[in-house]
Amino acid sequence: VAELNPSDSTGGTSLTIALPSTSALLSDCHLGDSIAINGVCLTVTSFTAASPPQFTVGIAPETLRLTNLGALATNSRVNLERAVRADTRMGGHFVQGHVDSTATIVARTPDGNAVTLRFAPASRDVLRYVVYKGFIALDGASLTVTRVDDAAGWWEVMLIAYTQERIVTAAKQVGETVNVEVDMTAKYVEKSIQGYLAGLEASGAGGSSLLQKMVERAVAKGTAS
Repeated sequence: VAELNPSDSTGGTSLTIALPSTSALLSDCHLGDSIAINGVCLTVTSFTAASPPQFTVGIAPETLRLTNLGALATNSRVNLERAVRADTRMGGHFVQGHVDSTATIVARTPDGNAVTLRFAPASRDVLRYVVYKGFIALDGASLTVTRVDDAAGWWEVMLIAYTQERIVTAAKQVGETVNVEVDMTAKYVEKSIQGYLAGLEASGAGGSSLLQKMVERAVAKGTAS
């Protein structure tokens, strides 16, 4: 359960999260720890592990601009995740809690006991990092992209019954928004390629022409097969 305070004692915005009395989320919490709220990595500024357990985080203006946390109302439910420990099992998608954009649910389609959600991002720039069967974090939940349409500007994910029971995104309806974090690996690859091609251009080797030849070869190979 969330409660947003747009004018706290520091003159900024803070968010207090009240947990179920049975929650052990704060059992080993410390001031300054990171906790992701709907996929946004935030710093714990105060907490109590006693019943009822709760914690408070500060929200910077940049965070309010890039995420949907400013739309939280009293009694809103949120996804929560502690930072991963180095001594635990790791698998799947590494999520930083650094939101790239928000996206709006534009379609919700049942499929057996699963449900497919279609999202249109507020910034189309993120679509270049969204690929079929790739990872994407929505409200902090790592999910697999089942369809993507760059021209129309959307992607889809499917939520199985198990996931629907555990994330707040599953209860959202058409018109509601989610926080989006793309796979950071794609960003590193993009920047590395841009730097490599820029170096070729500077040396006179022709980075643009090299890239064009690579694309032509890939297209020719695909056509031949």
